[in-house]
Amino acid sequence: MTDMESDRISCLPDDVIDQILSLLPIKDAGRTSVLSSEWRKKWLTLSNLVFDSQCVSSASSEDPSVSKIKFLKIIDNVLLLHSGPINKVKISAGYDLIDMNSVADIDRWILHLTKRSIKKLVLDFWLDEPYKIPWCLFSCQSLHCLKLYWCSLKPPMKFEGFRNLKSLYLEQVTMTQDTFEKLISGSPLLEKLILWDHNGFTQINIHAPNIKFVQIMGKFEDTSFDNTLRLAKPVVDQTSQSKSHGCSSNLVKFFDHLPNIEMLVIISYFIKYLFADIVPVKLPTPCINLTFFSICINFNDLKEISAVLCLLNSSPNLQAFTISARLEEHADHLTPVSYCWEDIFLEPIIPLKLQRVKILDISGTKSELDFIRFILLYSPVLEQMTVKPVLNVTSELMTELIRFRRVSGQAEVIYLAKDSS
Repeated sequence: MTDMESDRISCLPDDVIDQILSLLPIKDAGRTSVLSSEWRKKWLTLSNLVFDSQCVSSASSEDPSVSKIKFLKIIDNVLLLHSGPINKVKISAGYDLIDMNSVADIDRWILHLTKRSIKKLVLDFWLDEPYKIPWCLFSCQSLHCLKLYWCSLKPPMKFEGFRNLKSLYLEQVTMTQDTFEKLISGSPLLEKLILWDHNGFTQINIHAPNIKFVQIMGKFEDTSFDNTLRLAKPVVDQTSQSKSHGCSSNLVKFFDHLPNIEMLVIISYFIKYLFADIVPVKLPTPCINLTFFSICINFNDLKEISAVLCLLNSSPNLQAFTISARLEEHADHLTPVSYCWEDIFLEPIIPLKLQRVKILDISGTKSELDFIRFILLYSPVLEQMTVKPVLNVTSELMTELIRFRRVSGQAEVIYLAKDSS
């Protein structure tokens, strides 16, 4: 057998070899240089570079300062010797590898990468204070994907966005209202936005003609979508109650520019923002493409219940629905004597097309049981309903569930105890 026949890996296409090497830690990819003269420089053309704790020795006896020096030198050497295009660079490190003394090095790496027309950049490290993104990054128009953690964005006045950016992830990033809006509206190809625990602004205004997925989690007072006709999957988690109240229905305003949503997830207190002021029985324009809906509500708040029913009534093709109970000490909107789910719906009640329903974290209250009964009565194609209480409320809840009449002959009700997976 010849050497060529035995060395099948070397005969693979360059892009396949690059993919194999990209799955290895940088230090292991570098070790392939000793295999043969043909492999000596292969690792130096890797298009995806990941610099993390696997780059340095994991020996417990090693001085942390030595590991830090090693880590910085590895990045310096790889970027200096690298030839060919660089598509992705990820720098992920803890305090043991990167600290405030490394800021000048990070700035230098980013300057180098902007000159190499990098497409994806991930900065995942946590210093004593947010890392200030250098101005040179804002001129990098080759970026397709940008992920930043614990950073501060203060672009130059002439910054107008990233014209090729498609995906943006920001976690605990600080910037002004103006910077955020320029970043979003100035990136016309943006398709995916994830914003977690932002700082420096309270209005989430999104103007993005190509946006398809948005996930927002944090403290904010108001949110609006403009020119977002392609947005299909919004996920909103408002971690504190909003103090703002509009002059018209926030529910209608929220959906005004979301005619094509397919999935909607509302978590924590965002439902309170939606029901501020007027809650219509039905949206002016139905969400005809919405097939999955998940929401967290206080079952003792009639306004929240009204908002949920409005969305159910406005989603004629909804198939999967998850609702989680949120307990609050003060809830004075409910009037149990006159309250009835059917009363809030338009007459006659249009049957729901729900196939799968999950009801989570309930405690067996009358309003929760009334909702379950309502769903079973008006979901003729229901296949499965899963009920999981926040506590083990024993067999009494299960007994109630079994007694409820269901219009769907194939509807299966699954009861999960607290410790069930």
